[in-house]
Amino acid sequence: MSSGPEFEKARLEAEQLTEQILAAADAYYARDETLISDAEYDRLMERLREIETQYPVLQGQDSPTLAVGRGQTNSTFAPVTHAERMMSLDNVFSEEQFRAWGEKVVRDSARAVNWLCELKIDGLAINLRYENGQLVSAATRGDGVVGEDVTANVLTIAGIPRALAGSGHPALVEIRGEIFIPTALFHELNEQLEDNDEKVFSNPRNAASGSLRQKDATKTAARPLRMLVHGIGAWADAPVPTQSATYELLASWGLPISTHYVVVDSLDKAWAFIEKMGRDRHSVEHEIDGIVVKVDELALHDELGSTSRAPRWAIAYKYPPEQVNTKLVDVRVSVGRTGRATPYAVVEPVRVAGSTVEFATLHNQDVVKAKGVLIGDTIVLRKAGDVIPEVLGPVVELRTGDERAFVMPTQCPECGATLAPASVDDIDLRCPNARSCPAQVRGRVEHIGSRGGLDIEKLGEVAAAALLVNAADGSAPPLVTEAGLFSLTIDDLLAVDYFRNADGSASKNALELLSNLETAKTKPLARLLVSLNIRHVGPVAARALASHFGSLDAIRLATVDELAAVDGVGTVIAESILNWFDVDWHRDIVDSWTQAGVRWSTPGHAGPGAIGENTGPCAGLVIVATGSLEGYTREGAEEAILAAGGKPSSSVSKKTDFVAAGPGAGSKLQKAEELGIPVLDAAGFTRLLQGGPSAV
Repeated sequence: MSSGPEFEKARLEAEQLTEQILAAADAYYARDETLISDAEYDRLMERLREIETQYPVLQGQDSPTLAVGRGQTNSTFAPVTHAERMMSLDNVFSEEQFRAWGEKVVRDSARAVNWLCELKIDGLAINLRYENGQLVSAATRGDGVVGEDVTANVLTIAGIPRALAGSGHPALVEIRGEIFIPTALFHELNEQLEDNDEKVFSNPRNAASGSLRQKDATKTAARPLRMLVHGIGAWADAPVPTQSATYELLASWGLPISTHYVVVDSLDKAWAFIEKMGRDRHSVEHEIDGIVVKVDELALHDELGSTSRAPRWAIAYKYPPEQVNTKLVDVRVSVGRTGRATPYAVVEPVRVAGSTVEFATLHNQDVVKAKGVLIGDTIVLRKAGDVIPEVLGPVVELRTGDERAFVMPTQCPECGATLAPASVDDIDLRCPNARSCPAQVRGRVEHIGSRGGLDIEKLGEVAAAALLVNAADGSAPPLVTEAGLFSLTIDDLLAVDYFRNADGSASKNALELLSNLETAKTKPLARLLVSLNIRHVGPVAARALASHFGSLDAIRLATVDELAAVDGVGTVIAESILNWFDVDWHRDIVDSWTQAGVRWSTPGHAGPGAIGENTGPCAGLVIVATGSLEGYTREGAEEAILAAGGKPSSSVSKKTDFVAAGPGAGSKLQKAEELGIPVLDAAGFTRLLQGGPSAV
């Protein structure tokens, strides 16, 4: 039936749905913005499919339900035509739908089927084209036929080989995979962006897409992008019978393959894997939004074929969204260590993603306005695992008329100073009272104790706050600024309830904090530099400065040009360092810490640039640490190299003396082997640091 009121109603709804879907897709793929949640997008798409199924005449050739992916090419990048079309996957959202799909595949196959189950990475699809083993292009999905040429940017991503290892490479093969940012590194990236007063990303997928599609490849290189292979495109006469065998062959060629996949022989076992990963999804190193189940036998892929947009031999099971509805009770403002005034949502306590949530981020006043939320609204709240809860938007239909708009305060809620932007380009309001605003001092002290700072176990959020509270007798708190941190005594701590037992004696927290502070006085110079809270000086720049100069005195005596010349520093950071030391109360911090016994130099370091003259077991050695080395974090490995007198490097070259490689080492390990550079495992790395080259 293609007339009448019901048809007209369906036609109008289909037009509205199409408009919403296309607008969301354009924002998502072209601008790396999320207008609606994935779950809402899927709901709109499912509703449009229902209408088109009932009224096939409404399904035009340009319907979103027929499109491959949701992306189009951007004029910023040259177009690349894929040798074989990049298709999307159909989705299912329940066990019933999954089993119905699987049972149809078995019927159509008329034989036993093995199922390959793998994680659906929430990232950006990529197509790598290799000719005779050499990478010749890398392109985004685009519309499935034509993508964007991002070869220069992809070449900066660790783990993607320019030349395939092994032998027997075909004249042409397309490798399909997903570009993503590991969850932990995503949070680090946002922290760095926030420290640098730059816009943060709302989720890892947007971060990966925005990082890959930079006009300047050096900016992409600075982002922690990774890639995992999930299939192949064009490959004539592939010498493998199954998808799993394909992965094994590609891994032998040096391509990054996920370890999170299984091959099972029944739908029951496939569903068990889906349920297991649903429980464990936040223990994976990257964000996932479901599980992809594929027929393992490649011969069946051809037999089963595909629809206009998706293969019939694969399906994506999408996990239920980790979001709930709750009431927005209030919007309050907090001030961080950089002085930025940040609105946050106070919500009716609600259980989501395994924990009870009472607060959620709102970023800034413009975000509050853009989300359209009013105090008193019923809102949609999302929380994925340990990710900070996020307000997605209001449920407008549930408004009563009693809601009210949030008004950004004009004064700092903690010290009363007038809030103002730091510059004409800054959308955030800031408290200018950097020296003594309790919120900023508290934030800086907490940062000093953090894992990225001096890693002081007993100097967390609660302890930092307690140190800035007036004593029980009403006198001044133990700390007014961080300058007095390393001069704290047991008597200072006993004046605060938090550090006292009921009988008035020093608590375990007090004794351990003083012990932690004593140990922190001799922490590596790089960590001390980070702990000074100098704008733009994060772990990477701090390690570069410590490695080159060896002492704070040498850094303070350096010119802008000398600082900027250090690899990983540059003019902006160099000027920020000198500007920081121009402030008298900043110098007071350094002087007070020095008097308290803080060591501002790297033992054995011979001075600026004189790495070869340093003392220590690894004096003069250039060492690259890559992959997951047991017993070492990335920062810990670099600090250990510095402490042993060596020079840590992020790239392998002829100047490299040793490469310490753990699982996931990727292209750096391959290059070391090509250059004949000694490669050590974690145990060998430890022996090198302790005894020098002769020990290995």
